[in-house]
Amino acid sequence: MQEHMAERCDYICVHEDLVQKVAELLPEEEQLYDLADFFKVFADTTRIKILFVLFESEVCVCDLARLLGMNQSAISHQLRILKQSKLVKNRRDGKTVFYSLADDHIKSILGQGMEHINE
Repeated sequence: MQEHMAERCDYICVHEDLVQKVAELLPEEEQLYDLADFFKVFADTTRIKILFVLFESEVCVCDLARLLGMNQSAISHQLRILKQSKLVKNRRDGKTVFYSLADDHIKSILGQGMEHINE
């Protein structure tokens, strides 16, 4: 019972100056919506595995399928989602398409996430 009460003020007193200052600094609603969508992409274990593979090396769908023990169509589906979210990019070399992380921000996000859960 006591733990539940820790999330509430014992006395109602809104600090108007603080509320106004913070309200002015909040991102626009559309930006917050886009950010929430961005983080939803990380909510799938398969996509996280793919990102960690790509963290280490550029690979093709065949390599990913072997590494993750999945079929190519399942991998392709997840890569499509990651590409639409601008987390991965691809390049063609003959008949093979290679995938890599879109930029260093993704490495940073993954690294910070791992750091956080290992604390």
